[in-house]
Amino acid sequence: MRMDFIFLVLCILCIVGIFSILSNYHQYNIRQKFGNIPEIKGYPFIGVAFDFMKLSEYGRVKRFSSFIEEFKEGIFMYQLGTKPFINIFKPKYLELIFPSTVNITKGDSYDLLKPWLGNGLLTSTGKQWFHDRKLIGPTFHFSILDQFAVVLSEKVEILTKCFEKTIKDNPGKAVDVFPFIVNATLDIICETAMGVDVQAQEVVNKYVSTVHQASLLIIDRMIQPWYWIDWLYYLLPAGKQFKSTLDILHGFTKKVISKKKVERQSQNTKLENEDNEFNIDKRKRKAFLDLLLDQNEKDDTPLTDDELRAQVDTFMFEGHDTTAVAITWALFLLGNNLEHQEKVHEELEEIFGDSEVQASVKELSQLKYLERVIKETLRIFPSVPLIMRKLKEDVKLDSYTLPKGTLVVLAIMLTHRSSEIWPDPLKFDPDRFLPENSQNRNPYAYIPFSAGPRNCIGQRFALLEEKIVLTAILRKWRVKSVKTIDTIEYGSSLIMRPIEEVFIHFTPKK
Repeated sequence: MRMDFIFLVLCILCIVGIFSILSNYHQYNIRQKFGNIPEIKGYPFIGVAFDFMKLSEYGRVKRFSSFIEEFKEGIFMYQLGTKPFINIFKPKYLELIFPSTVNITKGDSYDLLKPWLGNGLLTSTGKQWFHDRKLIGPTFHFSILDQFAVVLSEKVEILTKCFEKTIKDNPGKAVDVFPFIVNATLDIICETAMGVDVQAQEVVNKYVSTVHQASLLIIDRMIQPWYWIDWLYYLLPAGKQFKSTLDILHGFTKKVISKKKVERQSQNTKLENEDNEFNIDKRKRKAFLDLLLDQNEKDDTPLTDDELRAQVDTFMFEGHDTTAVAITWALFLLGNNLEHQEKVHEELEEIFGDSEVQASVKELSQLKYLERVIKETLRIFPSVPLIMRKLKEDVKLDSYTLPKGTLVVLAIMLTHRSSEIWPDPLKFDPDRFLPENSQNRNPYAYIPFSAGPRNCIGQRFALLEEKIVLTAILRKWRVKSVKTIDTIEYGSSLIMRPIEEVFIHFTPKK
């Protein structure tokens, strides 16, 4: 019995010893590779994963934000599992990565999106990415955005009616605006991306709810390293749930693409030879999918059906929540800064007077103060707070060298909230974006839509959508937020999303 006990103790000591040796060897390799980069200490083999899991979503944001002051040089490292992640947020460092045409590969975490988005524009790299970006680019041409303004205005009219009904049914009560705006942006993206009216603002739609569910499951997977192992993940309840959401999402998109192709085959093709690049206004307005199919037919190496599905799914994923949070935070910040809101109302009165006609694209372009409001909102609450890259070549940042293969986190949120760049960073001040206040600012100090060759292809569409929605709401109401920026809770795993109700009081202007 005694010998068995001694043997057991020796086995445990051996395991501990081996574990310790492996851990020290791993740490030695990390230090050899990354030298003097400051590090947030974690546990062997899991890094900071456990520390971040212990925190709430908002707690993680607060902890991550604290790194601005903790690492004033604008660079630091932590490990998730055994993988080191180098975080940078100083503009002069970002300037050495964003413009690169070589270091365009997204980080390993984006692989977790591939079961849903395939090799769409968000996740692909190399020759495929350059080919697809060139193919898709014309579908976002500014002349095409004008026709989408019609869809946007139609959906926003439904949104204002939904608000009117809720305000009427609940007199004097604040309204949680985020669900209304999410449904409106889903309505918009479904019709503009796929040409499908899902009536997300009027009826419960399975596709709509599944998009949100899939996003949350991906967030959970990203912060739990054991979920990164595919065979293990898909054996667990979360993986099985994710698989069932993908069946719904892919089934819907494939059905739409198939239907579009059948429609195109049956249409009169006489317009194809007419002198109009996209035949706009000569037939029923087109969705991004129609325009993409037009481009695809002209291309030497056209996309397959699965590749088309990946691009449309990417539009859906990137094109609704990001815009919804930007609009929500703009209303929230205006509802906390009534003097700035008053300037917006003055500008709206100047452009529209008493007219109730929907805003035209030309009128929207004159709303310079509202434009600055949107920019300042995206500074404080960048819709995508972090971007990740996997380096394909070495990068030198002052005395730090990041070797090929390094996972780099481009921490947009920290850049936008750095007091060294933006004095009193959480103060809402749209005049930061007056030309005279912006002229000496590093262009990489403000990057809400990323930058360089991989910048957001849909940024003009997003800004148009935000302007149309905010204009429609603020022409009808004054808004006042219930909570302040110091008390509202939000999370930032994939997007800067509120994790509690965003209650706002609406007061009719007339």
